[in-house]
Amino acid sequence: MSLAAHLEEIGRPLVEEQLTHPTVAGIADGTLPEPVFRSWLEQDYLFLLDYVRVFARLAWQAPADHLGDLVDLAHATYHDELALHRSLAAEFGADLDGARKGAPCAAYTTFLLDSAASYSEGLAALYPCMWGYSTLGAQLVRNPPADPRYRRWVETYADPGFAELTRRCAQMIDEAGADSARAEQLFREGMRHELAFWDVPH
Repeated sequence: MSLAAHLEEIGRPLVEEQLTHPTVAGIADGTLPEPVFRSWLEQDYLFLLDYVRVFARLAWQAPADHLGDLVDLAHATYHDELALHRSLAAEFGADLDGARKGAPCAAYTTFLLDSAASYSEGLAALYPCMWGYSTLGAQLVRNPPADPRYRRWVETYADPGFAELTRRCAQMIDEAGADSARAEQLFREGMRHELAFWDVPH
């Protein structure tokens, strides 16, 4: 089993745990109160700005054959995901420019930026976000919410293009030669941050 496949095996029950979180469940059935999603949008917008910086830091260290992959990941995050957030922010009245990081966002971005000092460790640390959202999207799109705003969010992460970016990330992990125990430790820590991120600050 490849290292990425091993991490995914570890991660599956942790994704199931996310699916039962009230914030995720509320998105899934379209009943999440607007103020909660508005706050989550603001936090995730700030998170994604640093996520782009994580990809950029890894790109600086990347072997030549994966430099383009990391540039593509940074581009997709900055232009596609952030565009979705700006669009939804307008519909939910979120204040992206005035938002400030809550504790879960600050802890997660610090963890990722610090981990990205090492190419192989940075990839393992960020994989919970890439793979986790792709997996959540694939699950939630089977019975998408009726609310078109929440459905658009689900469909973004269920998109085959996003799944392809995740597969490219898995390939980079498998080729990076990380210590498997260290990669597992970072992956588990990333998954804990993923779950904590759904506890939206008010």
